[in-house]
Amino acid sequence: MPTYVALLNWTDQGVRNYKDTAKRSEAFGAAVEKLGAKVLSIYWTVGPYDLVAIVEAPDDETATAALLQLGGVGNIRSTTLRAFGPEEMGRIIAKAAG
Repeated sequence: MPTYVALLNWTDQGVRNYKDTAKRSEAFGAAVEKLGAKVLSIYWTVGPYDLVAIVEAPDDETATAALLQLGGVGNIRSTTLRAFGPEEMGRIIAKAAG
């Protein structure tokens, strides 16, 4: 399944509700699973992003739907990156090399 790295920042609302962040991450995981995706890991970070989530989803549409649901609650804003593992990168290089 494709992997996505979501770089997350709290909104003002999210910061005000920081005490619920662990519960919110569990709810996000449950919501993602209902869509057929999976949260592999989530990290609270120091630096330009407040959290980083690693998500597997069957396709871009499912990953986008999951992150739209998350953002729609109003606690975070996200920047999402499609990530490629070693096997996928090998196939990409093989195609590029012709």
